[in-house]
Amino acid sequence: MRRGLFGLVTLAVCLVAGAAPADAYVDPTTGDPTATGVIRAFDNPERNWLPGHRGVDLRLPVGAEVLAAGDGVVAFVGVVAGTPTLSIDHPEGIRTTYQPVHARVAVGDEVREGQVVATLGHPTDQWPGLQWGARTGRDEYINPLALLDAPTIRLKPLRPSDAPA
Repeated sequence: MRRGLFGLVTLAVCLVAGAAPADAYVDPTTGDPTATGVIRAFDNPERNWLPGHRGVDLRLPVGAEVLAAGDGVVAFVGVVAGTPTLSIDHPEGIRTTYQPVHARVAVGDEVREGQVVATLGHPTDQWPGLQWGARTGRDEYINPLALLDAPTIRLKPLRPSDAPA
């Protein structure tokens, strides 16, 4: 099983929610196990009726392919508040959601991690890119980045003379 710091957070969230943790998820814009193009962060409000951002926005050009973040079954394809939406239910009780997208799959289809499930549509708000969300219950949103491995951070010396011999 592949687990980074974000994976440990997911494990805790899943255990609290009563779901088993996932083996692996990938960034739906790249297929990588870490996210690189976050343009708007997760901001879960204290109360469900307060403003916030219950997902993350990832850099992706209009018309680009959107990938399934993990194995699962397509739960919803349609329009939510004027935005074309796709949702996938994963075996461990997590539902991931992708907006604004033009689905290439139908409700009930089984999908695999990294499979093309949609193409990105035109923005429906001031934020370009893919809006990616995750939840463990009806109103229990989690940061979808917590499903991914922590990025590897490598520090480079400021000057060549600082490099190890």
